[in-house]
Amino acid sequence: MASVDTTIQLIRTTGRDAAGKPAEACSPALAKAPWEFDGVLQYGPGSSMGDVIPVGSPRQGALPVEYQRASTEELHARIRAAKQTLGDRVVILGHFYQRDEIVQHADFLGDSFQLANAAQTVPNAEAIVFCGVHFMAETADILAQPHQQVILPNLAAGCSMADMADIDSVEECWAQLEALYGTEPDADGRVPVIPVTYMNSSAALKGFCGRHGGIVCTSSNAETVLEWAFERGQRVLFFPDQHLGRNTAKKMGVPLEAMPMWNPRKPLGGNAGDDLLSAQVILWHGFCSVHKRFTVDQIDQARAEHPGVRVIVHPECPMPVVDAADEAGSTDYIRKAVAAATEPTTFAIGTEINMVNRLAAEYPQHEIFCLDPVVCPCSTMYRIHPGYLAWVLEALVAGETLNRIEVPATVAADARVALQRMLDAKPKA
Repeated sequence: MASVDTTIQLIRTTGRDAAGKPAEACSPALAKAPWEFDGVLQYGPGSSMGDVIPVGSPRQGALPVEYQRASTEELHARIRAAKQTLGDRVVILGHFYQRDEIVQHADFLGDSFQLANAAQTVPNAEAIVFCGVHFMAETADILAQPHQQVILPNLAAGCSMADMADIDSVEECWAQLEALYGTEPDADGRVPVIPVTYMNSSAALKGFCGRHGGIVCTSSNAETVLEWAFERGQRVLFFPDQHLGRNTAKKMGVPLEAMPMWNPRKPLGGNAGDDLLSAQVILWHGFCSVHKRFTVDQIDQARAEHPGVRVIVHPECPMPVVDAADEAGSTDYIRKAVAAATEPTTFAIGTEINMVNRLAAEYPQHEIFCLDPVVCPCSTMYRIHPGYLAWVLEALVAGETLNRIEVPATVAADARVALQRMLDAKPKA
């Protein structure tokens, strides 16, 4: 099966996919090379292209021309040669949403939770090259050994969801909640509110949770984390993804009316004080632009065109989509569900297109397709290209470290507390 990159180029030139079927992408700019957007303050073409990027977000400097002009075959050869030269001194981590042209060079492939663990299994590696996005590289740096350097091949690989909750806004929210709830525990020793941040957040927010008795979660262990939080707090402040928080809490029996939304641009998040007093989970006004694209209409169409289809979506999807699907789970859950299917099955999957495309190629006995018919990868994952990977690896061979991600020690200390709680909160079977 053609990679997403190849498909996008085919759509640009022919309007069709590799099978010759009519196809479309969400932006013609996807056919351009990522370095054409370096230095410009934007997430880039793809699912997050309409999101507002904060001023001061990291930008990638110009990629040397030799890497821009190199052919795909030359770049792959140079990456393999650099890896061979570096040997055990370097480890490459690749997220499920990375393009195939990057994944083929990864030593570990996984979701946020798995890669956070994988980074700790290579204590002798001098460099961890994280092919993902900025908050993942920060997490790897926090958990890494003191002698290890974490590298993000393209500094512009951020996350629009993570940027929807910043430390100043969360601190202001916390001050308002403390004024409303107070700080004294109840008769059972539970404090008024426990902060929970999704892995898709900055190191500063992970540090905030560490300082305030909170925890980090992933889509794999969100239910376990909320159980942990409810044992210690009367209610939870969940940020930045409203959909993961709502879908997980609803599954646990929390009523929707007990899950008010917090809009950081409004006093008390736009809520009445009584609504916050009766709240069990306060949801931040954030979302993933990849998973926001999936709709109930897409599920209805999949069922009409493929009777018996098994619909699995990511819990970052809006609640109506999760409710209409057969199952919802993390990227690892989706991968394992496909792998475990013993009979040929038709799967309609609601998550990032690179992962869906890869599953379809890996399990040809099944019919696997993305719920969204429009090819629209994660804008920021798509910023990692073999040219940048070759560039940072060859620099390591030459004794130079490029694009190092370093979390300040004071932030890292608090964040490490919240992350360790996350690692100890094992996902449910």
